Amino acid sequence: MQFGIFTVGDVTTDPTNDSTPTEHQRIKAILTIAQKVEEVGMEVFALGEHHNPPFVPSSPTTMLGYIAAKTERLILSTATTLITTNDPVKIAEDYAMLQHVADGRVDLMMGRGNTGPVYPWFGKDIRDGIPLAIENYALLQRLWREDFVNWEGKFRSPLQGFQSTPRPLDGVAPFVWHGSIRSPEIAEQAAYYGDGFFANNIFWPKEHYMRLISYYRQRFEHYGHGKAEEAIVGLGGQAFMAKNSQDAVKQFRPYFDNAPVYGHGPTMEDFTEQTPLTVGSPQQVIDRYAGMREHYGDYQRQLFLMDHAGLPLKTVLEQLDILGEEVIPVLRKEFAKNRPANVPDGPTHEALVAKRDAALVASVPEPVEAAVAN
Repeated sequence: MQFGIFTVGDVTTDPTNDSTPTEHQRIKAILTIAQKVEEVGMEVFALGEHHNPPFVPSSPTTMLGYIAAKTERLILSTATTLITTNDPVKIAEDYAMLQHVADGRVDLMMGRGNTGPVYPWFGKDIRDGIPLAIENYALLQRLWREDFVNWEGKFRSPLQGFQSTPRPLDGVAPFVWHGSIRSPEIAEQAAYYGDGFFANNIFWPKEHYMRLISYYRQRFEHYGHGKAEEAIVGLGGQAFMAKNSQDAVKQFRPYFDNAPVYGHGPTMEDFTEQTPLTVGSPQQVIDRYAGMREHYGDYQRQLFLMDHAGLPLKTVLEQLDILGEEVIPVLRKEFAKNRPANVPDGPTHEALVAKRDAALVASVPEPVEAAVAN
């Protein structure tokens, strides 16, 4: 089981003192948070991609490249990479390069994003969102897996004998998650390729995500990638903790009430009842998230959103200490209990290389002499 943090990189005013970080301060804070994630023993740091205020991560590979140089074990991911408005050729090149820089500690979460205006900014039409995601990813797959690609599609200029460079590290492309909060077409795409499905279940009730994940698992098995329970699933999450649950509620309420995403909407109590947001003691967070597999089955990756809504860096780092020291060690034990042997671990580059090599060995015909002897 892999645990980690994802950030959307919002620049938000702290409602308790009306202070707003500069873009520079927020960027440097994200870099600090990423290094803290490794320090407290988590495996993954995922960075969103946005091209509009109040968000700053417009160039994820730049930031992740820096984080790669400052860490040793951390898996660097995205949350998400915009497969609709980015050129698949540039994605292939940028993330293969990052893969080399980080010695394989890279995977991606593909998504359509949640900001409509981004489409025309990059010459695209939001009405083509699903077709763009499908066509662009089909091309990306080929760019990473074929040395020379001939391509003709609807949304970009044709390619003739094109080779993206550098080639993926060890000849193995980064693992891909397909992130979605609403679209069964994206769950279908993830299942078709045997990729991971990340349900960022931080906004809607669990029943909605249970249907999406169940559909993905069924289609994963349909396409012959393994049993439904062997499909690769990731979930989002949110928490704010204090030793005393009443203190956590008191401290977090002004941030919740003024957050640009869900502020001025449902009450915090309603939101915590209907979504994974947990505001309380570490034990309350443990109890809530240990129960996730009752709804979704055994899964591979749990990411938390912790640095949003104007929370100051000092507070975020304190939250990461609590999460890494008090919550995740217990969750690891809980998720390990009665976990079926056929349920895969979270994806890593080393595991993907080993799987590829094992498949190559299995495909080699047995020598004639050995076959006769047997």
